[in-house]
Amino acid sequence: MKLTVVGGGSTYTPELIDGFARLRDTLPVEELVLVDPAEDRLELVGGLARRIFAKQGHGGRIVTTSDLDAGVDGADAVLLQLRVGGQAARQQDETWPLECGCIGQETTGAGGLAKALRTVPVVLDIAERVRRSNPRAWIIDFTNPVGIVTRALLQAGHRAVGLCNVAIGFQRKFAALLGAAPADVHLGHVGLNHLTWETGVRLGGPEGENVLPKLLAEHGEAIADDVRLPRPLLDRLGVVPSYYLRYYYAHDEVVRELRTKPSRAAEVAAMERELLAMYGDPALDEKPALLAKRGGAFYSEAAVDLAAALLGGGGSPYQVVNALNRGTLPFLPDDAVIEVQAAVGPAGPVPLPVPDLDPLFSGLVANVTAYEDLALEAALRGGRDRVFRALLAHPLIGQYAYADALTDQLIAHNREHLAWA
Repeated sequence: MKLTVVGGGSTYTPELIDGFARLRDTLPVEELVLVDPAEDRLELVGGLARRIFAKQGHGGRIVTTSDLDAGVDGADAVLLQLRVGGQAARQQDETWPLECGCIGQETTGAGGLAKALRTVPVVLDIAERVRRSNPRAWIIDFTNPVGIVTRALLQAGHRAVGLCNVAIGFQRKFAALLGAAPADVHLGHVGLNHLTWETGVRLGGPEGENVLPKLLAEHGEAIADDVRLPRPLLDRLGVVPSYYLRYYYAHDEVVRELRTKPSRAAEVAAMERELLAMYGDPALDEKPALLAKRGGAFYSEAAVDLAAALLGGGGSPYQVVNALNRGTLPFLPDDAVIEVQAAVGPAGPVPLPVPDLDPLFSGLVANVTAYEDLALEAALRGGRDRVFRALLAHPLIGQYAYADALTDQLIAHNREHLAWA
């Protein structure tokens, strides 16, 4: 089995490597190719990756290359974890929207749209090259904004599934609170990528006992602290929103916070410099503890589980993925990409039935889906007016004066990445 990681020079990669090494019985990788144009970073990450495999007794071969076509040639699955523009672009995404009093964040709002515009054309080019090499290969997208990028891939006819670590993070945390095995915790996870709620937590499978009321009653404070929302709000909602719902439910509070502290991009850039220095130490043969602060907790386990299920070698029967709606949420178009529990196998994901959503949640999902439609149109076709329409539709913006100003800022800060600008 050959797997390729595009963006293999990311400081995330040792987390992925550790998972491949530990879970080799689930996903027996014979050749792992790390592809990245940043050859200096790639060699540091590749060296540590080989040492991790060696320490854990994994016999697979790790190859590093900056040649994308060679790297994806013959791959059974290609995992995308790239960041067009690097941390410098992320720093811009998180700062210039604040000038208009709007959220500055890399996956939602104006910053999220900027990332989508930079990313979608690059990902589609990569996917076409994968298809020429091996049309049966699966593409696993971890590149944000996952929902929009995955929809672009599926709309172009690629065999693609989107992946996010939010759900597996909740699964692990809930399992610890319940004293249960993670595999026994089945989430009622529903919504769009970075816009999800846990509407149920069942033990033993989709038909098991719903213990969410028990979790909220006994551990509500801890859960509220984790998602940074007030405990009384969770009690009133009766669900657990993802951390990203804070941008909607506490927008003005978050804007005030973002204006008074260093950006997350600045924190991550400093962390990456420290991590890369560590990766260059020939004595290091395991992922460092600092990597846990970089983000992406349990990413490797989710990626291994998904790849194993898609490639027919195992994996959990039910996994939270980003896939086509196809009637699962009846108020959305069939070709919308939603994030829900699905049965996953070699034919791809099949979303499980979802109970009717409270209008409090379905209304926001429908609104953000409409924004994603317009965002994808802007990413594929370009043009100032399409950018403006997407921004005006976003519930975190929604005023024409803000949308006009943000459109100008977005184009000015991203001109080098926009072929039409």
